[in-house]
Amino acid sequence: QSWPAYEEVYNKMLELAAFLDLPRFPDITDSCFLHPDMLCMKYLMEANLPDELHNWTCRVVKKICIGEVDFLTLMPGNKSTRKVKYDVLAVAVIVVVLKLLFLLDDHYEWLLSDFAEERNKNNKEGGPYFEFKKWYKVIKCSLDVEQKKLDEERAKYLWRCEKPLFYSAQKKSKVLKRRQIVVNLQNQFGKLSGSVRPAEKPNPSSFQLSWSEENTDGSCFHGHSLKGILQEKCGLLTAMNPDYWLCTVKLCTEKLCGHLAHYREVDFPQSYHFVLRLFSFLLRIQPSYIHDEVCVIEHKLFNKKLCKKPKYNIGLRK
Repeated sequence: QSWPAYEEVYNKMLELAAFLDLPRFPDITDSCFLHPDMLCMKYLMEANLPDELHNWTCRVVKKICIGEVDFLTLMPGNKSTRKVKYDVLAVAVIVVVLKLLFLLDDHYEWLLSDFAEERNKNNKEGGPYFEFKKWYKVIKCSLDVEQKKLDEERAKYLWRCEKPLFYSAQKKSKVLKRRQIVVNLQNQFGKLSGSVRPAEKPNPSSFQLSWSEENTDGSCFHGHSLKGILQEKCGLLTAMNPDYWLCTVKLCTEKLCGHLAHYREVDFPQSYHFVLRLFSFLLRIQPSYIHDEVCVIEHKLFNKKLCKKPKYNIGLRK
């Protein structure tokens, strides 16, 4: 009577696929929903981030070659290839892009937000600049509400199947009658307590958070511009910020300690932790799983620079 952990389900899936000796799965191309470019678009929409960020996620995916068919397609039983966690990979790419553009060091992103706020006040022409501070407030409010709602649903969850189980035709009528009595009692107590029970189950949706540009309160950031933090260099748009801090300088051995990197909230900026918390809520996983994938992507992006010995101690800042 508990929800299984993400890693547990993932590992059981791989074990079952290898045990059944399944052949290579269908190729995952750029038109498939499991491709990082498609999933990044989906999670950017759900996280209420600007549409322009999708160009940056596609650039990162292409740069580190994680959009290749051979990398993405599952080959059961092949221990030489790294097994891809598609949703975790996509949100990790988004986190890396946010670090590239906003740094997420509890300082630079707020400076950019102040600049964007001043620009939006003084200049009403064109689309508004993206304000990280305003986005943070909107998302935090929605996230707290949804988290409270989820906690209440889990606390009230009844660990029983919707359809009653019966093992013989003789017991069927007795079981159905007992179940109907229970449902009637629950409905009566619900009316007495004032709690309104839903008439029917809502239709399932892959989006937990939805944002509409038609809202007049300005809570949707999809159409906001990134002009305030980008500059054109050699015909390409680059980040005005030249710095980047690594989550970890050296990756751990996953077989020895179970993780590629170690995550403790106190060791990292609060902005970075908030972004991890948002996506961990959407995926129902621990933030450490996303942090591991972020570290892997960072090492693929900056591998050549990491291999060179620096002339001075730069710590975690590049």
